[in-house]
This record gives sequence, structure tokens and C-alpha cells, in this order.
Amino acid sequence: MLQPELAEKIVREVQKLITEEIIVVNTEGMIMASTNRSRIGTFHEGALVTSQQKKKLIITENETSQLKGVKSGINLPIFFQQEVIGVIGITGDPETVTPFGEIIRKMTELLISENYYDEQFDYHSRAMETFVLEWLQAKEPSALLLERARTLTINLDLSRIAVIIEFEQKEHPLSRDVWSSTLNSFSQNKNDVVTRSGNERIIVLIDCSDSVQPTSIKHRLKHFLQFIKNSFGITAYAGVGQCAAPTNLHHSYAQAERALKLARRSREIVFDQELILEMVTGELTSEIKTEYIQRSIAPLLTEKDLLETLVELFKQNHSLKNTAQSLHIHINTLHYRLKKIEELTHLNPNSIHDLFCLYLGVQFLDE
Repeated sequence: MLQPELAEKIVREVQKLITEEIIVVNTEGMIMASTNRSRIGTFHEGALVTSQQKKKLIITENETSQLKGVKSGINLPIFFQQEVIGVIGITGDPETVTPFGEIIRKMTELLISENYYDEQFDYHSRAMETFVLEWLQAKEPSALLLERARTLTINLDLSRIAVIIEFEQKEHPLSRDVWSSTLNSFSQNKNDVVTRSGNERIIVLIDCSDSVQPTSIKHRLKHFLQFIKNSFGITAYAGVGQCAAPTNLHHSYAQAERALKLARRSREIVFDQELILEMVTGELTSEIKTEYIQRSIAPLLTEKDLLETLVELFKQNHSLKNTAQSLHIHINTLHYRLKKIEELTHLNPNSIHDLFCLYLGVQFLDE
């Protein structure tokens, strides 16, 4: 429980309050940390007595010769969950240092409790993350997975919707406190499963066994994304899969991944069920998309005005009038540019087939 790293942290924190020499000792009487480095690893009989008797021990200058490895001062037992786990000692005139004793002991116990709950959070986070990733890969849960689900109180028999929330990359990883607040803030339904995935993602598996409306999920996600933006300055977006039976949860997760690709570009919340064209294009590799660009709009990549015109044409839903107005050019200039696009690409913007080919090229280029 009381490890050397934690003992060192206690000494550093207490040192901010008082200038006297401080030691942290384990229940066997060995000094684990001290402001006097030469005392680390040595035996302190006074701390051993304190640990055994579970009460404060004051050592005067006259008593230092009666106990091994001690100096005058005060030794206080450190309690955690009603058990002594160590001793903190303050060296100096007992009358001078004793008034600090109870405050220092309480502060030390608070640090130990915080460290314990931090370790519990880290352990649970790792266990949950590992479990969910294995769960998503398993078409049929193994006996071991079922046992771990029971330990984590997760019902594997419910239909669920997979949601992937992705943060914009940060220079530094999120702190434990931020992760704790972030994960806890999303939890509403006791059957929903929420876990981090790496340093930049949250996976949410929402219980949809009683039918959950997309508008309800969108509202929750919007509220959550606004919360982490306001609280921690984190910008995030989300991809949402469709409700899937327990044995098909991996399909919902794959749909969430597909929706996330679009959400990554739009910086919004995207539902897989809203995708139509993206159902097909999302399955294409980057190599195929690159080759497609080469076969379609590659000649326009060095023609800034022509490429800009084509992009604006799609933004204006092929309205020539609106496109010309938006680009601040004469309609005849627009017709000239469209003719030039056809000459370079051999694709006619007035043909539905060719226009669609040009549209896909622009979409892939944007990716």
C-alpha cells in the first residue's frame, strides 16, 4: 500500500508546510523516504513502536539513546481503512513540532486515500478498455469474457448502439482527473458502457433494447461535447452506429467507424443510418481514391481557378447563376471555365454521369 514513490510524494508535500526534517517509515520500521537522504533505508525503532502500538510517540532528546536510529521529535501512525500502514516522523523539539503533528498526519492520510482511488480508477479504466475491445472483436463471447462481464457488471445480452467519440489531438495527454470527469459525465443509463480507448477516444455502447431515438442520442452527444468543450477546452466529434443485436455488436462498431470518418471532416456528430453515398465511398482505400483523382480531376490540380469553379458549382447545386454570382464572374466566363474543365478532364459538367465523376473526385480530394 505504502510504496516508496508515494512515500517520496508525501515528503515533498509535507516539506512545503514545515522546514523540519521529515521521515516516512513502513510498518517494519524501515525509513522509505526522508528530507535527509542519508537516512533512507535505515532502521527507526521509534517508528516500529508507533506502528505496533498504533498511537503517537514523542521522543525527547534524553530518550534518543534508548531507541535505535531515532532523533528527538514526534512519530505518528498513518491510518488507512482503520489499519496502520506506516509512520510519519517530524524531527525537532517535541514542543515545537507537536502542534503540526495532527495536521501533517491528516494531510498524509488524505494523500494516501487520493493515491488509492487514483490507482483504483486506473485499474478499472484499463480493465474496462481491454474488456470492451475484446468484446467488440468477439462474435461469440467466451466463458472468460462472460466471467469478466459479470465482474464488471455488464449485461452482454442487450442490443446496443456503438458510438465513437474522438478528440482533436492534444499536445499533452489528458490528465486522470479530466478522464474521470469526462467519463462520468456521459453515464446516464446503468446499462450503457462507457470507456476510454487510447488517449483520444471514448467508446460508448448504448442500450437500445427498449428502442432509443436518434434524436435522444444526438441530444446527449451534443450536451456532452459542449460540456467537455466548456470545461476542458476539448473539441470532439462522434460517429454513431446502428442498433445491433448482441452477436452483431461489431457491425455497429464498424458503422460508427465509418460515420466517424465523415465526422472527422465535418467536426460534427454523424449517424451511420444517415449515410448514403458514403456507405460506398467509405469502404474505398486511400490508394483507390488517389488513383481515382488521377483519372478524373488531376489536370485541374494545377489550375486553381478551374478547381475553385468546380468546387463552387457543387456548393451551389449546379446553379450556374448562383455559381457565377458567388465567384464574382460573368456567366460567360463561367461557361468558358466549364468548357475548359471538359477539355482537360474529358468529363462534361453538363452530363449527369460525368458530373458525378467530377463530384467524387472533388470529394476524395477534400479527404
